[in-house]
Amino acid sequence: MFGSLAAGENDGKADRRLGAGLTEGIDGESNAKTGDRTKRGIGMRAGEKRSRVRESRGKEGKSRSASGVAVLFAAILLTACAVPSGTEAEASRRIPESQSMPEVLSMPESVFGSAVAGAQAEPSAEREEPPSTEKEDIGEAESQEEPSEEKKSEITLVMVGDILLHTPVAESGRLSEGGYDFSAVFAQLKEEISATDLALVNQEVIIGGEELGVTGYPSFNAPYELGDALAEAGFDVVLHATNHALDKKQKGILNCLAFWREKHPDMAVLGIHDSEESQQEIYVYEQEGIRIAILNYTYGTNGIPLPEGMPYAVDLLERERVTADLRRAEELADFVVVCPHWGTEYVLESTEAQREWAAFFAENGADLILGTHPHVIEEIAWVPKEGGTEAGSEGEQDKESALVYYSLGNFVNWTAGTGTGVANRMVGGMAEVTVGLNEEGRAVIMSYGVVPLVCHVEQGFGGVTVYPLDRYTEELAARNEIAAQDEGFSLEFCRKLAEQVFGELASRHVDL
Repeated sequence: MFGSLAAGENDGKADRRLGAGLTEGIDGESNAKTGDRTKRGIGMRAGEKRSRVRESRGKEGKSRSASGVAVLFAAILLTACAVPSGTEAEASRRIPESQSMPEVLSMPESVFGSAVAGAQAEPSAEREEPPSTEKEDIGEAESQEEPSEEKKSEITLVMVGDILLHTPVAESGRLSEGGYDFSAVFAQLKEEISATDLALVNQEVIIGGEELGVTGYPSFNAPYELGDALAEAGFDVVLHATNHALDKKQKGILNCLAFWREKHPDMAVLGIHDSEESQQEIYVYEQEGIRIAILNYTYGTNGIPLPEGMPYAVDLLERERVTADLRRAEELADFVVVCPHWGTEYVLESTEAQREWAAFFAENGADLILGTHPHVIEEIAWVPKEGGTEAGSEGEQDKESALVYYSLGNFVNWTAGTGTGVANRMVGGMAEVTVGLNEEGRAVIMSYGVVPLVCHVEQGFGGVTVYPLDRYTEELAARNEIAAQDEGFSLEFCRKLAEQVFGELASRHVDL
């Protein structure tokens, strides 16, 4: 989506690249995350071993470095023809078990000529055996006995729910000298988010900038500084397909996309588009030899029609379209994630419509479904891809099941509502999933869980902050101003709600 791509560009590395090439962007930072991303035109962070490239639907390309193979071939010939001496000859025969030889070494002798065989056959006339000591022999024996550990191919993924910029939330980030700073909202979770390979966030409201006016309910618009805070917190994928995507109509979409493109070209932006070509692309993240495709849709846009001449502006939940996307995603990736904006607001359990959609996603290839929109948390369940138990019931994972988080609730909000039920909106969840390769080499969920969250709100700059429930205290709960809007709010209330909805997952992760 963002940036230009050079067809056939190759970085000469041995890892696999999908698509036509790479586009590079710099934000002046680096972090511990690594990986390759194939996506709707995105850039690469400075200091990171990751890249994102454009992937057209229906095309899968491979990059190969011919020069790299030629250099390796020449190096092998030179090494083989050289006559080793002394300790070098001895060392050349002691290849650690953990070090694999290049495949080219197994080629027949005819490929290299007789020089290779001759060089191996002629020992050095002046060769002297190096003296050995008992200490060295013991050390060598110990090193040979130590088993080598193979690095597991795994990707860690997290996702949080709705970033809902009610007016008090916006005011909490307003600077006296002008502009905004929302870093306080994410401060308590930045470490966890940044440490994850792939972090997703549901950006409920459009980021159209102050030019369009910073507004709250019912027609939202956020300043660009909110996007800066998302990037600074460590998110990699922002999901914009929500019912508020068109609150500022065409200008909101265009401003938002221009902001991401110009200020944070490394951010994957899904769900909204400014061209038909952009909508026809699939986002794929690649790391450790595992490719993960992510799709994002919304049930609607609050009755606001798509802008004239922009039928591609927002990705909508349309079965024909979704079916085609899932089929293409399966071709391009090893694991497919769907992020639907669905369900009924303020209901603590999935609806029949959500369960039907979940079954539909699973039957058409989805492996993980991460839902948003109800503004409260909902249950987590396994859904069979074919046959088995009814969608939405508590089933066990097998290779034909998809994991569904029906709703992650709000990440941040400060509703103006009052009365019973308002406190429910202050409890959210952060999905945590590890994807890895099973014994058959198939990408599957290796472990999963959820971190219950609490949105803490107080008046004043930096007064809105999201905490993990296990780090939220009685003192903080007593200061949370939402209690004035729903007297049922308390730390104990938050704990009971998380346990009621998430069950045992509220306090433990599951290894599969």
